[in-house]
Amino acid sequence: MHNHHPRRYPPSTFAGIDVSKDHLDVCLDRTDDKRKTRRFANDADGHQQLIHWLGTDDAVRVCLEASGLYSLDLALALHASGSADVMVANPRAMSRFRDALVERSKTDRSDAVVICAFARRMPFRAWTPPERAVLDLRAIARRIQALTVERTREKNRLHAAQQSRTSSAVVVNDIEVNVRHLDRRIAELTRQAMKVTAKSERLKVALDHLTSIRGIAEKSALLILAEIALLPDDMTVREWVAYAGLDPRRHQSGSSVDRPERISKVGNARLRHALYMPALVSIRWEPNVAAFYEKLTGRGKKPIVAVVAVMRKLLHAIYGMLKHGQDFQGEKFYRVPEKVLTAA
Repeated sequence: MHNHHPRRYPPSTFAGIDVSKDHLDVCLDRTDDKRKTRRFANDADGHQQLIHWLGTDDAVRVCLEASGLYSLDLALALHASGSADVMVANPRAMSRFRDALVERSKTDRSDAVVICAFARRMPFRAWTPPERAVLDLRAIARRIQALTVERTREKNRLHAAQQSRTSSAVVVNDIEVNVRHLDRRIAELTRQAMKVTAKSERLKVALDHLTSIRGIAEKSALLILAEIALLPDDMTVREWVAYAGLDPRRHQSGSSVDRPERISKVGNARLRHALYMPALVSIRWEPNVAAFYEKLTGRGKKPIVAVVAVMRKLLHAIYGMLKHGQDFQGEKFYRVPEKVLTAA
């Protein structure tokens, strides 16, 4: 798999990769050759084709932007190949670089070209793959979520079958058997996820902090942790919120009145899904969360809008808890006004 040519340092070959859900747009810049661009599929086959295309005669320095969602598997494949030095750039740093890159020619401002220029000009920071336990937890948690979705579908089918006069008892029984089967599998996968978490001190401590929120039980904590444990340490809380797709986007059109803000809905749907039930339960059981929710609904916010605001604020709280190694503190989440306390 690896060739035996010694690498040349400093590197003479740079690659910038613009990663999207389905494609990898790659710009390859060799000192002794003209710049090339090519597109690959963002899947296991596409990753191997890309690695082969990059070649291994030179020290290839590859840079990609941390997209969180779509770049991890590619970074792992490049790192495992041993044929490239990988750098995963923070989107903020890349954005500043893109703004500063004043080019006379406007013919090619594609992201891959900009990322390639970043790889050539900026200091190299080698990417370190996440520990095995974190990757295992993510894989198991995503399987738990998939089976939970399937179980919900089956329960809906069961309800419909029980209400229908044309349904067969055989079908009702089969659905009931399958729901019990899914229950057992979800429980077993949750046990396995706990075992994996116990292998990592960092994950174990984070799980303890998460479950200090009344509303986040072990299973929900595992699903949330699986999605945030892989995020780079230098991400800000605003970047976490954007990653989850919980950042509000205002709609403005000319001089017309602003329409209500909507959450962006891009980003990690799994993390949004994992935060939804904890938000509902914590509204019920955490007094400070309940007070925050009631303040919003009291101002006329629709319940679903207020729940999304609680999800966003919970993510802020989780960020602070994990950064500072602290359990949940209701007063930090939302300080209940004195008059509300005395009225209670």
